[in-house]
Amino acid sequence: MVLARTSGPTQPRPSLERVSTSRAYLDHAATTPVRPEAIAAMVPAMTETYGNPSGAHRLARDARRALDDARDVLAEGLGCGPGDVVFTAGGTEADNLAVMGVHGRHGGTVVCPATEHHAVLHAVERCGGRVVGVDASGLVDLEALADALDDSVTLVSVMLVNNETGVIQPLDPVADLVAELAPRARLHTDAIQAFCWLDVARLAARADLISVSAHKFGGPKGVGALVVRPDVSLAAQLIGGGQERDRRSGTQNVPGIVAMAAAARASIDTRTATGARIGALRDRLADGLVDAVAGLSETAVGPDRDRSHKVAGSCHVTVEGVETEALLVLLERDDVFASAGSSCASGAQEPSHVLAAMGVPRPVALGAVRFSLGWCSTEADVDHALQVVPAAYDRLLEFAR
Repeated sequence: MVLARTSGPTQPRPSLERVSTSRAYLDHAATTPVRPEAIAAMVPAMTETYGNPSGAHRLARDARRALDDARDVLAEGLGCGPGDVVFTAGGTEADNLAVMGVHGRHGGTVVCPATEHHAVLHAVERCGGRVVGVDASGLVDLEALADALDDSVTLVSVMLVNNETGVIQPLDPVADLVAELAPRARLHTDAIQAFCWLDVARLAARADLISVSAHKFGGPKGVGALVVRPDVSLAAQLIGGGQERDRRSGTQNVPGIVAMAAAARASIDTRTATGARIGALRDRLADGLVDAVAGLSETAVGPDRDRSHKVAGSCHVTVEGVETEALLVLLERDDVFASAGSSCASGAQEPSHVLAAMGVPRPVALGAVRFSLGWCSTEADVDHALQVVPAAYDRLLEFAR
């Protein structure tokens, strides 16, 4: 039950002492459960098609055919040729290969906005690149980007969907600036948070390099891909075997790749219906939280509650005076699982560099929480969250007084 604010007497919140035996997994932007289609495809690839695809005998050829079939599926979903798909060990490697691969081959200057995932941001910084600002919604500041572009720039990386806020970045204006002011530069987009929600083939058609990661759209962890258009050359970061047309050495993870392709196929086939269903659930969750929790604000969403510029699964909120870590601990006690934003290896929560770049004051950013829905989210998840989350906020706000 959602307890909205009214002008009448305040109704008591339910106790935080195990209000329900339900659970709500709302951290799909960190990782989403593996789709059944992916599991069904992965098991035979482990038990039957287990040859090394670089080999010459029949079992190796079977593995190579499975790899080629998966490459065809990814190529269709990403709007490229099968030979343009480079399989990697995940999104981080794909981002690193795009940035450091182009810089390693061509030198020059690499550029990205301050809100990029650290897989891009740290790679740009390591290459001595330029980081440009964003506006209050997290979209790249086109004037700042223009100022950063010149003939020395060899790569510009702008993510299609922000991993924390869910805001969608239109790439065409970026591509126009790059073509005009940095004619040597290649455009890379991190589409890791986009593939499950958006037609990446269409929205990233002007990108020269595109990164995706399987476990964000229902595939297994540890496998991803980078689109490298035919006229793009880059320096391999992993060498020694010559796989992936000498762009990424190492025996391919055939079971993981086959499962990724199955998850991609399922995502593509159900994207429109899933987006509509999950968007409605997200709206109910976000509206319920805004109505029930004093001082709660949705990131990059105005008073009109227009969320059309965000992907369907994203509900990112802040409450000043509430520390994220304390809130997440209370939520976990009642089986609501969310996150502060971008995941890191230690699990420690730090103020978001994304929110800082957007101009969000530090006291507000310290209370940021990302509730993210995915392909298998349900009405029951939202029901449970709306029962538990406002009570947790009330408890922490009471302690803060």
